[in-house]
Amino acid sequence: MAYCNISFVIVLVSFLSGGTTRLINGESVQKTWCVAKPNVSETTLMNNIEFGCSKVNCSPIDQGGSCYEPDNYVAQASVVMNLYYQAAGGGSWDCDFGGTGLITTTDPSYGTCHYV
Repeated sequence: MAYCNISFVIVLVSFLSGGTTRLINGESVQKTWCVAKPNVSETTLMNNIEFGCSKVNCSPIDQGGSCYEPDNYVAQASVVMNLYYQAAGGGSWDCDFGGTGLITTTDPSYGTCHYV
């Protein structure tokens, strides 16, 4: 039960501090994105990319794609993990990736790479 209370407080604080919101079933909900934790091994990030790309279109991280640069595992895994997270419904479990995903209320978009 404490987990639910902590989640509620985090969402409430995020909501009160501003940011992007979206409507779900007529209710205003804080927009969230899923990114890779920065301290995750390259092997694990490659596995996350492989899993995510088996479920969603990963063309943004292909060479020449809008999210190809920077060409590193944390950046590209974050894009793929978020694509999967959004497509799967955006539940906290959709960003778990074996404990290597992190939900953020700060839009991680950069340059030509726009997170959905």
